[in-house]
Amino acid sequence: MGLFLLRRLVQMVPLLVGITFLSFLIVDLAPGDFFSSLALNPSISPEAIADMKRSFGYGEPLWARYFAWLWQAVQGDLGLSVAHRVGVLTLIGQRVVNTLILAIAALIVTWALAIPLGVIVAVRRGRFSDKFLSLLAFLGMSLPNFFLAFLLLRFALQTGWFPVGGSVSFDYEYLTTSGKLLDRLHHLILPTVVLATSGMASLMRLMRGAILDLQRADFVRTARAKGLSEGAVLFKHVLRNALNPFITLAGYELGTLLGGAALVESVMNLQGLGSLMLEAVLALDIYLVMGSVLIGSLLLLLGNLLADLALTLSDPRIDLSGASRSQ
Repeated sequence: MGLFLLRRLVQMVPLLVGITFLSFLIVDLAPGDFFSSLALNPSISPEAIADMKRSFGYGEPLWARYFAWLWQAVQGDLGLSVAHRVGVLTLIGQRVVNTLILAIAALIVTWALAIPLGVIVAVRRGRFSDKFLSLLAFLGMSLPNFFLAFLLLRFALQTGWFPVGGSVSFDYEYLTTSGKLLDRLHHLILPTVVLATSGMASLMRLMRGAILDLQRADFVRTARAKGLSEGAVLFKHVLRNALNPFITLAGYELGTLLGGAALVESVMNLQGLGSLMLEAVLALDIYLVMGSVLIGSLLLLLGNLLADLALTLSDPRIDLSGASRSQ
């Protein structure tokens, strides 16, 4: 276990270096920079803009700027945001918690509903419930997140049942502990529904297909021949084996949710890492973009690592070294 964790952590280093370098290169290739908009302001002199560029290292070559940023990042300093004049780590720290809470809430809702619904449609194959839930799944997969977010915002405005915008209320700091929890949950409902809808629909369809395939497997026919009930066959043999690939998908699902949160946070005016990164890209705030990419990539890699560890707990036959144990 320890050797596996060490190997995976070491493998993360070149991946993070490659991801950040490509991101740095892509942002640098974009026409103009943050100071291009300042040059349009007649109250700011060209000399002042030139001084600001030098202070942020914009006069250095690309490779020199990247390795200077990388050396600072290794020491725990992600640089200074050009647009906000605040440390990047401070800005990200203020937003990343909201994004993580939203992504984890959406992940829990997705899996808590997708697995039982997938089992239901597989067991009741060809019946009305299968056709109806499959239709809803196709609608969920085809409905864009931003469009669903607009629909739910309109619903919230018309009914007043849900808050519109923000991760917490204005009086959040003055609420009791239970009041803060309820307030955050109230603000989480709509964005969680938006993020969970498409993921839940696709996972439900995948679960249905996996169960139907496994029901024709040899070990399932053997279990039935031994006299086991259909419930025991389904939950003890079929479902347990069907869950293995989905546990692996959980790590990638976290990355997908973090990426989808950017659009949802922008549409629903949520103060999260996704909306912060979108603002940074639009402003060409390169150090804020780099910090957001680094944190997002790190969360994705850690999510994949946790998914691999959970897979070994689900199926003892799987060895962390990559080889299967004897059955």
